[in-house]
Order: sequence, then structure tokens, then C-alpha cells
Amino acid sequence: MELATFGNGCFWCTEAVFQDLEGVEKVVSGYAGGHVENPTYKQVCSGTTGHAEVIQITYDPQRISYDELLEVFWNTHDPTTLNRQGNDVGTQYRSVVFYHNQEQQERAGKYRQELDSSGAFNGPIVTGIEPLPEFYPAEGYHQDYYNQNGSQPYCSFVVRPKVEKFRKVFKDKLKPEFSNK
Repeated sequence: MELATFGNGCFWCTEAVFQDLEGVEKVVSGYAGGHVENPTYKQVCSGTTGHAEVIQITYDPQRISYDELLEVFWNTHDPTTLNRQGNDVGTQYRSVVFYHNQEQQERAGKYRQELDSSGAFNGPIVTGIEPLPEFYPAEGYHQDYYNQNGSQPYCSFVVRPKVEKFRKVFKDKLKPEFSNK
């Protein structure tokens, strides 16, 4: 198993997307990139700790590659908006790849460069590519949030449409239990 750590907006949305991928064993919502040890959600939301809301993915590289994870990462958020995803605004919602080794750094950098030069987005990509300093799991109530709180208004109006779109676009990469939904 290997790890990948991405920040691409609200971790409730990104966790729900990556959980559906074939080859992904576990997704943990958390915080990375800040200067406070063991931050709380309230501290991170204040925007003063420097952390981003992130997900840490445990995956089987024999079943899904890091490049495939990057493809999903860049296609499920707007990497051209600085410190913002939709209505979520602040440095905690920045677009960032926290790499675990040199290969991940190189792969993410290459992918970002290719996307940027392709003109796939209307603006320049602002996604940071940084070494993972420390990952702090978020509080328990943030884990598996969409599956546990699907009828909550935020899930109904923000997370569900994102998951539904993701399942249509990436239907060939879904776990069997999600491929027919």
C-alpha cells in the first residue's frame, strides 16, 4: 500500500469522491501544511494555522496508479482559484498536492505542467506541490462524512452533485458497488 495526500477544497467532498475508486483502501480526512501541532477543525477554519483541509489516501498501486489519482484530483476541483473552492474561501481550501517522495513530486509537477500548457483551464493552475510535513487526522465526526450524513443540507446540495458527476466521468475507475449507481 502507498499513500497520497491532496488538498482540493472541503474534505467532505473530496473524501466522498476518492472513497469510490477501485484500488483505494482508505481515505482519512485531516489537516496538513500548517504551523500548529494537532490542530482542531475550529482552529483550521479560522484560517490562522496555515493548514489545508486534506485527504490522505491509502491505495494499492497494483490496482490504481498515482497518476490516476492525480487525474481524479485535478478533474474534481478548480485548480485555478487561489484559496477557494466554490463558496469555501480561505487558505484551508487551497489546491495542494503534498508529496510523500521524490517520484510523487515529479509526477505531480509533470502533470501540472502538462495541464497548464494544454489550456485545459481558463486560467493558470495555482496548485501547490509541497513535501508533506505532517498529517493530522481530523476529528472522528469528519470521517466518512458524506456516507454518514448524506441527508444533511450541505451534503445534499454540494457533495452529492459532485459525487454524481464524478461517478459519470470516472465510471471505469469505480469500485463495483458504485459502478451501477
